[in-house]
Amino acid sequence: MGKTIAKWCVLILLLAYAIGMSVWANHQAAKHICTGIDVNIRGISHVDSITRQGVMEELKKYKHRIVGAPFNTVNTLDIENYLKGFSNFEDVECLMTSQGRLMVDVVPMIPEVRIFDGNKSYYVNKDGKKIATNAEFFTDVPVISGHFGKHLRPVDILPVTRFVIRDSLLRQLVGMVSVIDKDNILLIPRFDGQVINFGDTSRLEEKRLALLTAYRNILPYKGWNTYDTISVKFKGMIVASRRDKGPLHPVIIPDESSDPEEGALPTGQPDINHTQRDN
Repeated sequence: MGKTIAKWCVLILLLAYAIGMSVWANHQAAKHICTGIDVNIRGISHVDSITRQGVMEELKKYKHRIVGAPFNTVNTLDIENYLKGFSNFEDVECLMTSQGRLMVDVVPMIPEVRIFDGNKSYYVNKDGKKIATNAEFFTDVPVISGHFGKHLRPVDILPVTRFVIRDSLLRQLVGMVSVIDKDNILLIPRFDGQVINFGDTSRLEEKRLALLTAYRNILPYKGWNTYDTISVKFKGMIVASRRDKGPLHPVIIPDESSDPEEGALPTGQPDINHTQRDN
């Protein structure tokens, strides 16, 4: 009997101690205030400043005051859920440090392209996940325009945009990509000139060489304003569409091992004779 009473006394004392410590901790927390916010970006260095600034801007819109608020009123879980509501983050963790600052640990969602679909605009990451175009998280990435749905997704066009970015000539030449359908992907040059129909996402290197042939051996002699579309989608030939909407003119692509005479591009065009393929 005595042992049972002693056990209950110990349990009561421990409970009282826990309650007392909780009250004391809350009292101490109420006396201390949050002195600032630190944002740590995990994984991707090249978007550090953009993401950090974006997080700080969004926290300014948070429904409760953070900096200057007592410790016991800063709800780190609620702040996490608030930031996770934005599509710009894969993961967010928040905690209060012993120095009295809110630490926000963020894994950003990295946009690969920006999509313009009618009156809608959004970013897409490497896996095809949509990312909202919040001004705070703006980043410069390739642009794709077109109408997308379950049969044609933005992620299906990424092989072409990646090919353009890796190639020094195409990167200089192409301003955006416009998609009619999966078999008609158009490269839109930065300068006024021809639209380039790249077809689908296959044989990209072969199509690049065909485009070089058109720019070096055809357009300088036929006239840069003669054609409005240069199509390299068909294997073994280049098809040019005249601006005056005359008949199509297929041209057999010469053997790349030959040494054809190279024409100079007009003023303002990229110098294809000196632009090298990136490794």
